Amino acid sequence: MATLIWNALAAALAATITVGVPTWACAADAPVAVQIVDALNKRFGVHPGFRANHAKGIVAEGSFKASPEAASLSRSPLFTGARLPVTVRFSDSGGLPDLPDASPLANPHGMAIKFHLPGGESDIVANAFKFFPVATPGDFLALQLAAAASPPGSPMSPHLMAFLAGHPSVAKANATLGTPASFAEEQYFGVDAFVFVTKAGKKQSFRYIIAPEKVVHLSKEEAAKKSPDYLMKDLPARLAKGPVTFHLKAQLAAAGDPTRDPTRAWPDDRPVVDLGVLTIDRVAADSAAAEKKLLFLPGRLTDGIEPSDDPLIAARDAAYAVSFGRRTAGP
Repeated sequence: MATLIWNALAAALAATITVGVPTWACAADAPVAVQIVDALNKRFGVHPGFRANHAKGIVAEGSFKASPEAASLSRSPLFTGARLPVTVRFSDSGGLPDLPDASPLANPHGMAIKFHLPGGESDIVANAFKFFPVATPGDFLALQLAAAASPPGSPMSPHLMAFLAGHPSVAKANATLGTPASFAEEQYFGVDAFVFVTKAGKKQSFRYIIAPEKVVHLSKEEAAKKSPDYLMKDLPARLAKGPVTFHLKAQLAAAGDPTRDPTRAWPDDRPVVDLGVLTIDRVAADSAAAEKKLLFLPGRLTDGIEPSDDPLIAARDAAYAVSFGRRTAGP
């Protein structure tokens, strides 16, 4: 029931949220969530049954067990220490379902986690950017429309050149990326800030980090030799030999660290707390069917975790709901 209520709320958000964008970019009377999904469809094409972004992926299952330290930061039921079942989706970036896994367009690769709790669900949506390329929903929309005007292999459009010149954060974010040897050997970041709340009501801003046992990135030469589906094939092969583990961590903000702007990384000397171990032990029985039905929302939170003032959290929730509605609306 909690999931049904949240999905209805997300759909309502998708229909109402609005953010100012350049007049050349889109129709001014459309909700920004719809505009964003339309822009992604313009850039990558419409592929019925698939997400507008991160279209290509694979679903796995496992469990999460929190560390004792996590409970000291938040009263969330995620951190009681009970072993919780999870569903995890790994993905390539972009809206092309047949995109080669080693393509530059497949970066940043993504990892989304759905925690199954007795009273409902909670999600984390992360990707391999250390920080996000733009700060606002309007800028994300403008970036997609500018990129749509510059198809791969064609000269860069004036719109895209102007956008990149005015948003140096895009190049800085892209510089943090590499092509992973495996989904299991990539580090993923929850670039949006959230807020832990303890039983006593104490609050602490943080950002998620999902850390593998090791990070392995390929050289351009190595990536060029990989098969189009090497990441999708590697994960089942690894899991057939044994579980894959990640450590869920939180980087804790200090006073004055920006929580509203996801393009601004916090200093490396900020404390990082291990929240627990995520164990993935199998691929979903029917991954294609599972991922069509799955809706991951950054703002689907438990008690003890609150959204920050980052405007991308609500905008992502709304855009994901629009994409979900389209891919599940009929054949």
